[in-house]
Parts: sequence; C-alpha cells; structure tokens
Amino acid sequence: MSFSRRFFNGIFGKHMSDNASPIPSNEAQPEANAQNTGTEPAFDADPLSLAQAQLAVLQAKSAELADQYLRAKADAENARRRAEDEITKARKFAVESFAESLLPVADSLEAGLAIQDATAEQINEGAQATLRQLIAALERNKVIAINPEPGARFDPHHHQAISVVPAEQEANTVVTVLQKGYLIAERVLRPALVTVAAPK
Repeated sequence: MSFSRRFFNGIFGKHMSDNASPIPSNEAQPEANAQNTGTEPAFDADPLSLAQAQLAVLQAKSAELADQYLRAKADAENARRRAEDEITKARKFAVESFAESLLPVADSLEAGLAIQDATAEQINEGAQATLRQLIAALERNKVIAINPEPGARFDPHHHQAISVVPAEQEANTVVTVLQKGYLIAERVLRPALVTVAAPK
C-alpha cells in the first residue's frame, strides 16, 4: 500500500467509523417484521358477522319484552278476576247480613200470630215491638227513614210533592207526609210523598 493510500485511510476512515450509523444486518430485520405482523389486532370486522350479532341481540331483547308483556297481561287479568270475586262476595255477604238482621222480626211476627186469644192491647204492643225491631234492623243496614216535619222546607232531592194545598204556613214547605221515604247509605231509596203549601 502506498503512502497516500495509508494516509487517506488513517484520516477519513476513522472519521466515518466514528460518525456513521451502523447498518442493521439482514438477519435482524426478519425477526422485527415477524414481531410486528403477528401481534397487531384486526380491526376490520366482517359486516355480515356484525349484523348477525346485532340481530341476535335484538331478537333476545324482543323475546324478553314479549315475556314481560305476557306476564303483565296475566297479572292484570288475575287482578281483575280477584276484584270481581271480591265484589261478588261483598254483595253476597251484604245481602246475608241484611237478611240475618230481619230474622228476629220474622220470629216476632210468627210468635204474635201464634197467640190465639190475644187481646187488642196485646196485639198492639206486639206490633209496636216488632216495628221497633224492624226499624233497628233497617238502621243497622244504613236504611234511614225520610220523614220531614210539617213546615220543613221542601227538598226535591228527598221529597216528592203529590199536591200543592193551601196552608197558613210558608209557601213551598211540607204540610203532611203521606208516605215515608228512605235513604240507604245516604242515597235515596225512595223519596217521601208529601203535600206542599201553596203560595199565598
């Protein structure tokens, strides 16, 4: 080797070896490429598979809602039947209670009729006692008589005027009661039949 060549290698060769980046060998590149390609997740999903998955979710939700609807419908039907049964039982027992309260009245009437040689006074006393029993039985079942006093203001909701008669009292007031009326649980069962004072 000549002097000039040794000088060139001594000056520029050292400089290149200190500053130049090492070139990776061909053996290291395949390993790095293998690591990068093997661990990357696939983000491109199959549209058909995605649609099928969504359809399965919707079908499951639809089946759940249909089941809830059927359960709610069955519960509502059961509640309606229970309410109807309770109303039927309430009516039945109300009639039974009313009938039971009238049994003593029937017993008193039969006992009075069984007396063959009863005097008029005894018959009158028995009838009065039986009437008191009947009134008490009606009141226990909330059946209250409508029996306005003479001079009371005529009430078209509770009274029915049979006639208008001249009277000394104020006009449009009750003169006489021809037939008692009755309320049942504050509802008019039958209005009282009355005569009403005519205007002067």
